[in-house]
This record gives sequence, C-alpha cells and structure tokens, in this order.
Amino acid sequence: MKRYYPFALLPSLILSSLFAQAADTPTPIIPVDRIVAVVNNQVITWNELNTRTDQIIKQLQKQGIPLMDRSILLKQVLDKMILDDTEMQYAKDTGISLDDAQLDLAVSQIAQDNKMSLAQFQEKVRQDGIPWDKFREDIRQEIILARLRDREVNSRITVTPAEVEGQLKLEDKTTAITPTEYELAHILVEIPNSPTEAQVNEKQQKIEQALKLIQGGKSFTEVATLYSEAPDALKGGELGWKTSDVLPELFAQTVKTMKPGEVSGILHSSSGFHIIKLLNERDGQTTGHTNEQYHLRQILININPDDPANTAEKKINNLYELLKKGASFSDLATQDSEDESRNRGGDLGWVSEGATLPAFEEHFKNLKVNEISQPFQTSLGWHIIQLLGTRDINSNDEAHRAQIIQNLKTKKADKAYDEWLRQLRGQAYVENRLDDK
Repeated sequence: MKRYYPFALLPSLILSSLFAQAADTPTPIIPVDRIVAVVNNQVITWNELNTRTDQIIKQLQKQGIPLMDRSILLKQVLDKMILDDTEMQYAKDTGISLDDAQLDLAVSQIAQDNKMSLAQFQEKVRQDGIPWDKFREDIRQEIILARLRDREVNSRITVTPAEVEGQLKLEDKTTAITPTEYELAHILVEIPNSPTEAQVNEKQQKIEQALKLIQGGKSFTEVATLYSEAPDALKGGELGWKTSDVLPELFAQTVKTMKPGEVSGILHSSSGFHIIKLLNERDGQTTGHTNEQYHLRQILININPDDPANTAEKKINNLYELLKKGASFSDLATQDSEDESRNRGGDLGWVSEGATLPAFEEHFKNLKVNEISQPFQTSLGWHIIQLLGTRDINSNDEAHRAQIIQNLKTKKADKAYDEWLRQLRGQAYVENRLDDK
C-alpha cells in the first residue's frame, strides 16, 4: 500500500501537533489539573485538553475557519483525543509499533516526496511553528494507525468478479469514462448500537439543530466543526474528492441531484444522521492510457522494535544467501515471509507503477526479469523482491476494470472501518468527566 504524505496535507496529518506559542506576558497562574477522561487504563487531563484545544484553535485560524464557543470546541477536541487514545492503545496491545529506525525512514521519505532534503524539511516544519520531535511522534502515530487499519480492515476486503461485472453493467462501457467526481463535506451525528428511542430522538434533535443553523446562514464548515461526530469534524467535515462509485449509495444518489454549493437535507443511515454539502464536481476522465506493470514476488521480514540484535536483518541476509545458492524463492517465501503473500509463494501479482512505496518501487524498477534484489529496508520491514515480468497496459477495458476493483475495495473498506471503529469504541471503557465540577 502506498503511503504518501504530500506537504499540502501535512496540516491535516499533524493537526494535533501544533503547540500554542508562549505569549510575551508575565508567567500565568497555572490552574490545578484534573482528569477529564478515562480511556481504559489511561487518563486525559485538563491541561492536556487545553493545550490540544489551543493547538486546534491556532490551526483553525490558519485555515480561516470561524471559531465557535471554546466550551463546545473543548468537547469536540476531547472526543477526538478519546478516539485517538482508544486506537493507539489497541494497536500497542496487539503488537503494532514503529521503532525509531523505521520512523527515520518514513520521515526521510516524506521529505523526498516533497522534493526537499531532510534538513530543508526540518526547517520548513519549524517555520510552521511545529516542534520537530512532536512532528515525528505525530507521523509515528499516523503510520501505526494506518497499519492498524490495514491489518484489521483493509487486508480482509475482497472484490469478486461478479461485483466487477455488476459495476460494469451500471456504466457506459462504450465510452470507458470514470464516474463523476464530487468534492464533499459532511456532518455526521452517530447513533449508538442498539439505541433506545430516547437516544435516537436526542441525536435527531442535534442534526436538526445543525441543519437549522446552516439554513440560517452559518457556514457549513463552522457547523461541521461544532456538531459533527466524525473523525474529520475538526477539518470542517471535508471529505475531499470522491468518485460516485466510492461513495456510500445514500450519498451517491443524493449528490446526483445537487448543484455545487447546495446542502442536502437530513439523511439517515445505519451509522447515524448525515448532512452533506457538494462543494464542487468534475467529469470523469477517459481511462485509456499506457501504464507499465510489474509482476513481483517478495519475502518480507518484519522488524521487532524490542529486538536489539537486528534479528530481522540477519534473517533476511541469510535468506538472500540461500537464494544465491539456488534455493526456491517460492519455497522460502512460503516458509519464512511475514507478508500475507506467503500463501502464494510471495506472489504479489501485477503491480502498477506508482502503486507502492517509492522506496519499494525504486528497487524493482531497476531489476531485469527473473532478477532478485538485494535485501533492503523500508518502513514496512526488510524485503527481497524478484521481478517475474513486465507489461504495458493499453487496454481501456483492463485499466477500467482495475479502477473498478480499487474503487470497490475503497468503498467496502471505508464502510468496514467505520463499523470497526464503532465496535472498538463500544468495547473500550471510557469515562468523560469534562462536565464534572
């Protein structure tokens, strides 16, 4: 899976990492700290919440988002902190981590993706008022949570040939045009699992109040920040550009009847109540193009951050020596690889150019057919790869099918991830003490 963090997206990646700047005033009186939330066996304190809220306010001001009452923002920020802590605790408890060496590789890759040296990138981050150590920890969290989602959700998503054929029947195959793209923002008010009638009524009143504010002239961004219970609430509910076949069916059918700038009525799904705003739209593009693909197989050895003996590096080097002596790549991958492809002898299938980590791609693009790479390290672990073949994809139909498969996977994964998060939150022990006096 390609993990790419364009510099333009860094504010959203590090929204929670901006430190409030010290004012040129006498030392303030520091209030007595208290616990505002308990998440399983950890706590969130009042001072931590205030610091994070100050950071969020600074970021909202930079984005030009109107600020609401601080007491309301405190609740939104605390909800996000609780969710982040719940996911990070689960990741840690189930063995997902990222050591400093892997983090160094990831940060260097981000700098490279933004066409900067590491020193230039560090300076740019500092100019934006972000402490470098804090930035690194935020990237560590982003990668850990991405790995968590990959393991718990993405790796279990499949698309059947029948689903692809069904999607093709819904489209005009003679033109091979990708679906229309929509730039959306949304507000979500969640309904808990097995809700009581009183809970449903309470949530419905909340979404109705949000819609009333929008209809009364409040900006959608401000209301989303204020009312939405989605993880993107503090970004004004922006979803970015989505093709219609990636959107939930409820959203896809609704936006087809909307014009840019319009706001929907209240929509009801199994996850809760929604309001969406169509920010912009653009026509799909023809899918015909030349795209080089590579047939690969790999052996992957994960890195254990608690292992000071570099066992993973030693193991991958031993496997490489066996390969040089004529051992079967497929057999070694089946026996020793720690990637899900081990069940296929390490076969990754046909991989399109630009679809993997740049650090991974630069190794297989220089191989000759049947050549085996030397061991190399990425943020995912230690790899050996073999190039089995190459091909150019010129067929509109084949490229279009590949895009359909990817879109269906994305749609399924988004829905499954939302449901998984709901279950994780439901299983966690959470006490919200913000309103305690």
